Formats: sequence, structure tokens, C-alpha cells
Amino acid sequence: MRNRSVFLAASFVGIGLLAGGCMIAAVGVGAAGTVAYLKGDLEAVEASDINTVHKATLKALDELELHVISKSKDLLSAEIIARDAADQKVTINLKATTENTTKVSIRIGFFGSETKSRFIYQKIHDNLR
Repeated sequence: MRNRSVFLAASFVGIGLLAGGCMIAAVGVGAAGTVAYLKGDLEAVEASDINTVHKATLKALDELELHVISKSKDLLSAEIIARDAADQKVTINLKATTENTTKVSIRIGFFGSETKSRFIYQKIHDNLR
């Protein structure tokens, strides 16, 4: 029985190491709802309409001194692409999920960066308050 437990524990650790960025790195629940970091993307749902979240996102990027290189928006979705000081691409996608909720997705570079994504998201969230 003990050998089986050790084998199972080792298997889970091995799978976690092999899967790396493909697993959910962190999930949290805040005032805005669920925030998850999955496959290099930070995803969250904000209790605000897409226009409000779009304005808060642009303000956050300006406050963080990230250079917006392109942006597009309609009533259902928006995409903002920016560059940081290291010329790393920052992609933020917004999607209206209802009239008063918006899904926010943030990816840094090709592989993602949970730390930078969470920092940008927190600034967006703060600008909505």
C-alpha cells in the first residue's frame, strides 16, 4: 500500500513537471469573480460592460507605460496589443459575455508570464473601481 502511494505521488509530480505551463497555475476568486491562469493566458470576468473595461484597460496600459501598437473594438469584443520596455508583446482580449460583464484575457509574449499578467490585470481592475 505504501509503495502504491509513493508511486502515485511521484506520478503526479512527474506529470506536473512535464505539463508545466499547460496546467492551471493558479485560480483565485476575488470581488470580480474567478481569475485563472491557464496555458499562458490570465483570464478573468469583470462585472462591467465592455466599453468601461476597454477604457480601464487603456488607462492601465498608459499608467504602466506600455506602448499600445494596435487596438480594435466593436460592441462585442476588443483587442489591444502593446509592447513593454523589453519589446515583449502584450495582448489583451476583451469579450462581452453579457450586457454588464466582460471576459478579460491577457497574454505576455509567446509563452505568457503569470506575474506580469496579474500585475496588468490588477491595474485594470483598480481602474474599474
